[in-house]
Amino acid sequence: MNMITKTNFVKNIFIAAFMLFATVNSFAQDEEVAEESKPKLSFSGSVDGYYRTAFVDAESGASQDPGTAFANQTGFALGMGNLIASYDGGKVGAVLDLVVGPRGAGATFSNDIVDGIVNQAYVYWNVSEGTTLTMGRFNTFLGYEVIAPQANFNYSTSYLFSNGPFSHMGLKADFTLSDDWSLMVGVMNPWDTNDVTSTGEISLGAQLGFYGQYLNFYYDSGKNGGLGTEIDYTGGFDLSDSFFFGINAAYNTNSNALFEQEDGSFLEGTSGFYGVALYPQIATSDSFSIGLRGEYFATTADIDGLGDIDDVSVTAFTLTGSYSVDNLILKPEIRLDNLTDGFVDSDGAASDSLSSFALAAIYSF
Repeated sequence: MNMITKTNFVKNIFIAAFMLFATVNSFAQDEEVAEESKPKLSFSGSVDGYYRTAFVDAESGASQDPGTAFANQTGFALGMGNLIASYDGGKVGAVLDLVVGPRGAGATFSNDIVDGIVNQAYVYWNVSEGTTLTMGRFNTFLGYEVIAPQANFNYSTSYLFSNGPFSHMGLKADFTLSDDWSLMVGVMNPWDTNDVTSTGEISLGAQLGFYGQYLNFYYDSGKNGGLGTEIDYTGGFDLSDSFFFGINAAYNTNSNALFEQEDGSFLEGTSGFYGVALYPQIATSDSFSIGLRGEYFATTADIDGLGDIDDVSVTAFTLTGSYSVDNLILKPEIRLDNLTDGFVDSDGAASDSLSSFALAAIYSF
């Protein structure tokens, strides 16, 4: 074989090897793209339980429940089992969020779609990079706290959270306006009407997000047990690497409230509530944090022609520790609620305060 023939042979071998490599690489890239574009089904959720005691004599009939949502049992109790199935098709997808247990039943109501089962069920469409449409049932955008216990710092919940809506049934549009600004607008069934509405009424909602702070607005007619109008601010600030300060403030009014009388009749009037909750939290290590929730909450009621009735205000302080071991979170918590003559002490007499202790264990996956 002469030199020219040898050169052409080597050249042909090199070209063949290059083409084979390019073909294999192309197939690999195509498989990666196909894998990335393939719809993905994922599961997540949580399980939690707790022990709680109120520092009163249970046999005396004394009040042991502050009247806020969830985590009000005494002794050992189950919180909630939560399983979330998410199907992400890239452009479109769906979420089914199922709950069982007392916390789940309290979040979904006995007259809901299925008592204590369906927390959220919605479909979404990413219309563009900055626009998403969602239809179905989704948890509320109002307030600082949420139903899922692992997403809250405090295990027990605030009065502001307990008196607002838990979920909505309707259609919402989320817009990413910039890296720091967002907007959500929605049209939904009235307050806590998470299955169907027979009255034909609707509610309107909006949220403006700016630099991690959120201004929320909700409106329904207030009739048939509706919420009326609520303005809510939720936000917080990282004051240092280990110190976070959260804030929630809300004002609600309903000019179409109905007040049931002893004879079963109803009188018209105005009701509402307002309050503020502060959440200072300090991380002492990667696994342990401690936080305080200080809250002031007040309700208002005015029957037409009769004036103010049953206006009450309450202050509550909740000190919570949070210790994490892998996916398990342990939360010891001390809570003190103050409401004039709102509780009953161990002697059966009216009391202004109720103190309690709880230890919760939450596993999330």
